[in-house]
Amino acid sequence: MYERYVKRVLDVAVVLAALLLFWWVYAVLAVLVRVKLGSPVIFAQDRPGKDERVFKLYKFRTMTDARGEDGEPLPDEERLTPFGRALRSTSLDELPELVNILKGDMSLVGPRPLLVEYLPLYSEEQRHRHDVRPGLTGWAQVNGRNAIRWEDKFRYDLEYADNCTLAMDMRVFVATFKVLLRRSGISSETSATMERFAGAPGELEGTAK
Repeated sequence: MYERYVKRVLDVAVVLAALLLFWWVYAVLAVLVRVKLGSPVIFAQDRPGKDERVFKLYKFRTMTDARGEDGEPLPDEERLTPFGRALRSTSLDELPELVNILKGDMSLVGPRPLLVEYLPLYSEEQRHRHDVRPGLTGWAQVNGRNAIRWEDKFRYDLEYADNCTLAMDMRVFVATFKVLLRRSGISSETSATMERFAGAPGELEGTAK
């Protein structure tokens, strides 16, 4: 009942209020991204949502289009500019996702939407993270963000999917501001963002190479 009705009403109310109050932040960021990183200002990418339905996720662009001699994009570390790092550390790059929330693709709180290419690699248990809408922030984000192992990230996601309540959402929402103030967990130990998911143990056999 909460996840299907009450949560959706709260999501829309909070997002509309935020857009009315902070529309100017979007305008300023859009201009800065255009000047410092070029076009397009908005980065759009397919991501799986509730019940694994794919939608377009919107974010402010944080990387350049720099490519190597082979024509392939350079590693994230080389394409991520200081300005892009600042956007990511403050999570301002994720503000366009409020549009995804209005559309019903996402919620304010829920498991973060990962890459579509990871879907065949999930274990049956891990697939349950898609029982709820993905979120702008989530239980895994306030417990380590990108600095924790994939196993821990999924454990937190599944814990949230099994305990999607107003009390849980308020707990995550409050904790999110603390994480943003500390700017913690932005990167893993070996990547500018997060290492790619290679698959759940015991689930790799039979998956596409």
